[in-house]
Amino acid sequence: MVIQAYVLFKVNSGTERETCRKLADFDDVLVVGIIYGEYDVIAKISVSDMQTLEEFLSEKIRKVPSIILTSTMIVAREYKGRTKRITK
Repeated sequence: MVIQAYVLFKVNSGTERETCRKLADFDDVLVVGIIYGEYDVIAKISVSDMQTLEEFLSEKIRKVPSIILTSTMIVAREYKGRTKRITK
């Protein structure tokens, strides 16, 4: 069973790009980006099971020095949206 999750990150000020580059190097990270608001970075990850998710978060993600806080949202069901935006 594949587990997908979005992980939100608060990082040290000014380290957003560096943190994204480090996260993008992990095989389990599908996509990572800088966001505005309460959190600084978001990553979508995919792992084989819950144990692997826990190991990935505690052994890899939380060891990145610039990361201050994480919040993990496990995907219950995913829907495909539009691939093109409508502009007016």
